[in-house]
Amino acid sequence: MEERGVDKVVGPVELKRLFDQYFPEEDYRTVYVRDENRYRVELLSNGKGVNIDLAKVLAKFEREGQSAIDNLITHIKKSLAMTQTTHLLDGNQTAIFPVIRAKSFPDKTKEGKVLMTISHTAETVIYFALDLGDAYVLIDEVMLQESSLDQERVVEIAYQNLSGIPIETRHQQVSGNDFYFVTNNDGYDASRILNTTWLNNFTKDMNGEVVLAVPHQDSFIIADIHNAEGYDILQQMAMQFFAEGRIPITALSFVYEEEKLEPIFILAKKKPRDTN
Repeated sequence: MEERGVDKVVGPVELKRLFDQYFPEEDYRTVYVRDENRYRVELLSNGKGVNIDLAKVLAKFEREGQSAIDNLITHIKKSLAMTQTTHLLDGNQTAIFPVIRAKSFPDKTKEGKVLMTISHTAETVIYFALDLGDAYVLIDEVMLQESSLDQERVVEIAYQNLSGIPIETRHQQVSGNDFYFVTNNDGYDASRILNTTWLNNFTKDMNGEVVLAVPHQDSFIIADIHNAEGYDILQQMAMQFFAEGRIPITALSFVYEEEKLEPIFILAKKKPRDTN
């Protein structure tokens, strides 16, 4: 077998060959759909699988190099491994958390099980996850029915758990506007928009307009906007992060006032600034 490495990856075909090495045929079935630039991996044991958009992977590889491939492979293998395990809510209440998803996100599993959701905004929906340590599985109605909990109790537990995990932020000031990025990278960064107690306390001394953005699962931006350029900068960042995120949510931003989220559309006109 050829030695693994990303230094030889220059296009979809090379990437497909690299993935073939990570997913050996004794454990996985792989399919490369050239016309769609798509690579599918399935477990032989149960037929469960995931689709990989090779164009997105290549774009991320150009930005991040080796880590882009390593992180993706790790995520896929852990996600597929979870499909071979029965997940119970009882006894695991401390591992239940809310997660934000786009309105267009599927509301059923591929097996037809209805996922547990509650409404959020016109752009977003709240799902609920059982944390497994390195990854999490979304809670469906079958899991709920097989537990001693009802939906109201799961929601209550999830919000309590969310309020108990730490929140780290990074600050950047651009053109007189302040931007704060939640940077825990634990799968719940966007979900922290639901922690209104923390959010109210964090924004109480801001004297501009408070605008929030959750472009993807691992991105939550809090902006203290003082001028027109601030809106433009925020929208550019939101659009860029939305395009780059593994689980995109929305490129729209939300004005936050009195614990209410009002979606706004900002027509960004300028080149995005470096936020690294």
